[in-house]
Amino acid sequence: MSVERIKRLTEELQAHLKQARGIADGAGDRDFTEEERAAITDLMGKAGDVKNQLNQLKADNRTRDAIRELGEGIGVDEGKQERVTPSGLVVPEKGKSLGEAFVASPEYKALLESAPGGHFTKEHRVQARPVGYGRLLPNRRGEKTLVTGTSDTSAGTWVRDDWIGFVSGMELFQRPLTLRSLVTSGTTTSDTVEYARVTGITNNAASVAEATATAGSSGTKPESAIATAKVTTPVRTIAHWIPITKRAMSDAAQVLTLIDNFLLYGLEEEVEDQMIAGDGTGENLDGLSHVSGVQTQAAAGDLLTTLRQAKTKVRVVGRAVPNGYVMNPADVEDLDLLTDNENRFYFGGPGGSYVGATGAAGPLWNLPIVESEAIPAGTAYIGDWRKAILWDREQASITMTDSHSDFFIRNMVAILAELRVAFGVVQPSAFVKITLP
Repeated sequence: MSVERIKRLTEELQAHLKQARGIADGAGDRDFTEEERAAITDLMGKAGDVKNQLNQLKADNRTRDAIRELGEGIGVDEGKQERVTPSGLVVPEKGKSLGEAFVASPEYKALLESAPGGHFTKEHRVQARPVGYGRLLPNRRGEKTLVTGTSDTSAGTWVRDDWIGFVSGMELFQRPLTLRSLVTSGTTTSDTVEYARVTGITNNAASVAEATATAGSSGTKPESAIATAKVTTPVRTIAHWIPITKRAMSDAAQVLTLIDNFLLYGLEEEVEDQMIAGDGTGENLDGLSHVSGVQTQAAAGDLLTTLRQAKTKVRVVGRAVPNGYVMNPADVEDLDLLTDNENRFYFGGPGGSYVGATGAAGPLWNLPIVESEAIPAGTAYIGDWRKAILWDREQASITMTDSHSDFFIRNMVAILAELRVAFGVVQPSAFVKITLP
């Protein structure tokens, strides 16, 4: 009954506020009239009264929950042989099957309502807990409170300390991802994206004398040109999945977070690799290394000279302003270890305090260095990364089902993560692929 009343009061509060906002929006920047001011005052007073009722009702519910948690087991009908946990799960002590308790639990009903058909989207990453889990207290996240009721001594043996090392340890196998934040982000609602790629610019602007005759070329202005090409890039699907047993999902408090982090990270890592190395064939993106028109810089004597000459090409040939180098961590190491004739490090050495915009490396020729394993060692890129665009068609989502293969009869679940993106380079000449010496 209290749930229905909370819903009704919430709708009433929203209605009062909506009416007041409508009057205020209608007045615009002018002063309220006496009628408008009186109406808004009346509506805000009603909203305040409703909000007080809501707060009181919620406080009463919290009090009931606290009483139930503190007095668990008190007043239970001995004939029913059951008790209610702090999470609201009815647990049979004797005589009632675990399946009956499972389907009657509020957690199970809430899970069905939030994910009809067993399909979980990105919004479900808050993690709907498996039925029977207690509240996740701030200092005991994920501790199990469910007992089976088959043994009077089972509860104590099943309680275990929270353990988060496995989830944290997964980060050891994940590289930092940087390229998505470097390029321009866009969205699309189609399966393909068409855009204009600038392939060349001819600037013939010049001083022109006044015409001296009505015929001939006297006073003719020079013509300039911009060469463009219409490029169509398809939206590609990037996905992977992992199998897991239902028992693992029920007994491992951290497994859902582990899968979520692992699966979603894997998608983003592949996107980053495709942005550089995708060859545009099959279902691959058209990555920067395979885009026609990207300039090249051959190794020129030493590392610093090569990198500086590439910057000049972006400015002079590409007519663009570069905003960063992207290099493999191994090549950044070579850069950091460069020394002069007296064995002094050029870039501060091991005690240097410089930190670039990415937090990974300091400035090189007044530009930040972005480290990325998507770039193979021995190669680097420089350019105006704003002229590369990554379009999101569908952001990452997670779907779970037991209908794959024979998973249903084996108590297994397939958890699938996927996203759809497109990638394009608006001005290839604004980038230079560098072969490092």
